[in-house]
Amino acid sequence: MYRKWLLIPAISLLAFSLLFLTGCATAKNQGSTAETAGKKDELILAIGYEPEDGFDPTTGWGRYGSPLFQSTILKRDNNLKIVNDLATGYEVSDDGLVWTVHLRDDVKFSDGRPLTAEDVVYTYETAAKSGSVLDLGVMKHVEAADPHTVKFTLQHPQSTFVNILVATGIVPKHAHGDDYAKKPIGSGPYKLVQWDAGQQLIVEANPEYYGPKSAFTKLTFLFLNENAAFAAAKAGEVDMAFVLPTVARQEVPGMHLVAVDSVDNRGILFPTVGSGGTTKDGAPIGNDVTADSSIRKAINLAVDRKKLVDGIFEGFGTPAYSVADGMPWWNPDTVMEDGDLEGARTILAEAGWKDADGDGILEKGSLKAEFTLIYQADDESRQSLAIAVADMLKPLGIAIKVEGKSWDDIEHMMHSNAVLFGWGSYDPLEMYNLYSSKTAGAGWYNTGFYANPAVDEYMEKALKATSEEEALVYWKKAQWDGKTGFSAKGDAPWAWLVNRQHLYLVRDGLDIGKPKIQPHGHGWPITDNIVEWSWKE
Repeated sequence: MYRKWLLIPAISLLAFSLLFLTGCATAKNQGSTAETAGKKDELILAIGYEPEDGFDPTTGWGRYGSPLFQSTILKRDNNLKIVNDLATGYEVSDDGLVWTVHLRDDVKFSDGRPLTAEDVVYTYETAAKSGSVLDLGVMKHVEAADPHTVKFTLQHPQSTFVNILVATGIVPKHAHGDDYAKKPIGSGPYKLVQWDAGQQLIVEANPEYYGPKSAFTKLTFLFLNENAAFAAAKAGEVDMAFVLPTVARQEVPGMHLVAVDSVDNRGILFPTVGSGGTTKDGAPIGNDVTADSSIRKAINLAVDRKKLVDGIFEGFGTPAYSVADGMPWWNPDTVMEDGDLEGARTILAEAGWKDADGDGILEKGSLKAEFTLIYQADDESRQSLAIAVADMLKPLGIAIKVEGKSWDDIEHMMHSNAVLFGWGSYDPLEMYNLYSSKTAGAGWYNTGFYANPAVDEYMEKALKATSEEEALVYWKKAQWDGKTGFSAKGDAPWAWLVNRQHLYLVRDGLDIGKPKIQPHGHGWPITDNIVEWSWKE
């Protein structure tokens, strides 16, 4: 949920039309788009927005999917199992502090220079100093034991460090300058050839790539919003387009729909402490209504998530019950029956909420069951979710005022009001950030100041585990151990609503393999398995 990714501009339909009518950006380099679309070894893709900060992994590129131009030490396969990429293997010391990684000795960057342990050391040291979304605070230091062995020493044991090895693309020490983000050099399956800002990106297969060779020698990425991408698909100008649920069921000649499951979720975060406090910047903290756990639990029980999926996303999604549904660290016991207004009424009545004055809104003493729910103003789906939830809860006697705000306004209001957020990643550390008492009020994570000592203890044990298998046990208990947890069955600091499906129109005959469940909608996660793509015979 990083603001700078969510507000990226896309070219308008008019600009899109002009681009294809004139061939202004592509003509001198590759001919018209229509001509290129017919070539079997080239693809034209309209699958996401232009990365505002470019393609530098040390500042966050590739965190939400394949870095494309760079390789990572480890990666997740189609079943989300961690496997080797640049690594041939790794070991973790008994105390969990030292991670030793063994690298392949046959890897070259796209400029022909070999990739060595020094490049890995440089990448991680640079990323640690960048102050970006990559959190490397746990890393004490990193060193090259020999040209193909890297040793990471941590400040303290942290099992989720493995996910940093999965998410961080390696950059070349010899070629990482100020303009690297615009002219990346890497050891991934493709290399950048041309970037026309605001319009397109052209890449070609990297001849030095050590992995399986792609069937496609050239990819052209068009920077179009969803409406323009759909128009391009209908015009036959692209081989793949990401589209909105509202048009996904429309037939487009020569194309078929691929719906990819994701943990790109939407949910409501509640302030869990009473009002009266302020942050160091003067923002108000707390909300007396949502601080009552019976309110939060009743909302979780009353909301009909399936109706939200069907009504707002045209059925392209699934009900959400956590921030990590379907991931290896998800606890399926968090799933609950919802849409139960009577059960929700019972919870509220037992907690002392009643409509004493007959105005349709419950009270508890002098406190009325009403609060504001804010959402990102320029996101229509979040607006629709907020309005639908408010309508669902009105018969319950809970009055919700929905307000669309800018991210700057939300940043000031998010500690004292319910907020409709979106999250979802390949890293269980996201759960820690959202639910740990240590992150209360820190950045955009635990803005509701949730705290539970039992949850903290489980998550600390998960972090200190020396294997992913051991850590998974504690991550699941933190969600629900049968008595407590941060899920809706426990303290319910969130009401998770839906997991979106990512929707792509794909040219008939283009086989894109088996895409794995995708994270929150940043970057181009659909290209994660690009080397598996091919035309069917």
